[in-house]
Amino acid sequence: MEVEPDRVNVAVEDRILLHLMENDDQTDRHTVSASVTRNGIAEACALHPPNVSRAMRNLDRRELVNVLTRNVHGDSRRQRTWQLTEDGRSVASQRIVRMSSIRVSIRDQEGTMLTVRADQAAERIDAQMSLLQVLMHAQHEGVLHYGDIRFGSVRRSSSTPTPISLLKGAHSTYHVRPPSIRKIHGRESELKSLDDWFEGRAAGMLVHGIAGTGKTTLISHWTQSLLDRMPSLRLMFYPCHPWDSPLGLSISLLHRLGVESRKEGRWDPHDLLDTLPKSPGAPFDIDLFRRRLIEYLTDPMALRERIFTDHEGTSDVPPYILLVIDDAHHLAESGQHLFGALLQVAEVTPLRLLFVSRTTMSFYDRRDVLTRGKMEELPVSGLSLEVVRDWLDRIDAPKDADADSIHRLTGGHPLALELLEIYGKVVHEDWLKFLDQEILDVLPEQERRILNLLASVERPIPWEELGEAVDAESSPPSALIESGLIVELEDGMWLHDAMRERLRRDLGAMKEASSKIEK
Repeated sequence: MEVEPDRVNVAVEDRILLHLMENDDQTDRHTVSASVTRNGIAEACALHPPNVSRAMRNLDRRELVNVLTRNVHGDSRRQRTWQLTEDGRSVASQRIVRMSSIRVSIRDQEGTMLTVRADQAAERIDAQMSLLQVLMHAQHEGVLHYGDIRFGSVRRSSSTPTPISLLKGAHSTYHVRPPSIRKIHGRESELKSLDDWFEGRAAGMLVHGIAGTGKTTLISHWTQSLLDRMPSLRLMFYPCHPWDSPLGLSISLLHRLGVESRKEGRWDPHDLLDTLPKSPGAPFDIDLFRRRLIEYLTDPMALRERIFTDHEGTSDVPPYILLVIDDAHHLAESGQHLFGALLQVAEVTPLRLLFVSRTTMSFYDRRDVLTRGKMEELPVSGLSLEVVRDWLDRIDAPKDADADSIHRLTGGHPLALELLEIYGKVVHEDWLKFLDQEILDVLPEQERRILNLLASVERPIPWEELGEAVDAESSPPSALIESGLIVELEDGMWLHDAMRERLRRDLGAMKEASSKIEK
């Protein structure tokens, strides 16, 4: 059974006690490092300096710390410093025991998500990190990645000498080839739209549709054919997860672009690494990151040396870097600024952006699609009736598997048809369970009632009538429209066919919905 990570929230006092315990070797020394000064403690504990002073006064009153004025390395003036008392060490030791057992999430060298004790995390990702650093990164970013550029060189605890390679294993956060996929059915028009986009001038493309409609299958098939046609293309296929952050995506992108920070073999000609936060909770200057990334990607010498190493000087096809961000809806809110910055980068560099999402995105303006030609959008819905009929002709389908009825029941949802091919059931319970877990169970109650009402009738319903039936006091819920669950037609709102079949199986909800609206 998978163990869920704890919700990490390290109190200010605990941070300071852990930090002073880690620097306990400087107790009673005449000259100390800046790590035990106010600014040093503030930086290590992700605190504002005034908050450090306030916390220290409380610890001093309880006789857990001593305050001393001492010389500091690299500074000509004496400064106020702190160290633990005997009681402070006892309290700090107890806190360390308690916080060591906190469970945090890591992504190891193979890209596998694991939940481990905080005191084991650094060893599992081969990083020289203290317990406090582990907890602070877990608190502010959720997941610790093997090969994270901010953790420094990958250092194994083994006594056997091994070659140190910075960011070794960071490739596990992305792929340079598309993932293996099942057989694709139909989608000729979507594939042509993707080809037209890549040959055109738009910097970005958004492919969106509800869960299970085959978006990743479509993009994987297309990118594989694109790589076969364009050997000079450099692909970065980044699968997003709920725990991903804009910073994690940025670090992986730098790794794909050949940036390294190790002392031997360092490669960062445009100081991109300096734009990354160096401590937990520090701000990420996305604008500076954007400016330096543009400078890097427009430097022909840097591109030739680190990215297009085997590309000849002249070619009929210009070399491109294609960044595919799969399941981008997980970063729809937190990644808006980064996505907008990357779109600006893609407009003037060889970078092309392809977003795959269950919802539409808001990091760009509608004018970027309609008039400016910066973005294109490709909605992916269920398979057409002709494709469903062709699919059924190719498999050993049940006798009662009529293409028209299956298309009406499933809306051409590829997962439903795949389960039909495997198990021979027109409407398989695993498909219904998928719709529940991935779509319906996460909806707010009012939005679920809206879907129930639409499923109970055979006509589009104007929002005025629908909103009154569910006691809504605002405009139509944008989340349902953006995800494609409902569509705005001239006559009113219409429900996705796959959702209609699933919801109509809930007889109690249908009876309640029918009583509230005229059929």
